[in-house]
Amino acid sequence: MPFDKLKPKVTTILANESESVDDRLTEVCELLQASIGYYDWVGFYFANHEARTLHLRAFAGEPTDHVVIPFGKGICGQVAESNENFVVADVKAQNNYIACSMYVKAEIVIPLFKDGVNVGQIDIDSHMADPFSPEDERFLEWVNERVSEIL
Repeated sequence: MPFDKLKPKVTTILANESESVDDRLTEVCELLQASIGYYDWVGFYFANHEARTLHLRAFAGEPTDHVVIPFGKGICGQVAESNENFVVADVKAQNNYIACSMYVKAEIVIPLFKDGVNVGQIDIDSHMADPFSPEDERFLEWVNERVSEIL
């Protein structure tokens, strides 16, 4: 499904104030995973800046043992420190990668900012090698901007 067709659906999910924020985040994860063939796992991690850890708050896909990630560890932990998008075409080429599944070949992590502070991120794993494009980055940045409005 093209990203432009997903935007109104994401907007509708996030605008539903009769559901909790966590339920809305889970619905967004489920929508993205079901709609984009190479999004095999989609999750939102949120930062605990005092403990310097990320905590999984919502996801769609196989359950993961990685529900808490220290800042600096793995792709997610690196984004928590760099405040920059991180697109990994081949996870095997990364020496600071946390393997979540033997099937994951690529990952994209986009930081989520609220009032200029990196409060979390959206993390997507793919079972395809090098599937992510600049369009994925722009779309996921847009998703995070919408999510920040409900936090």
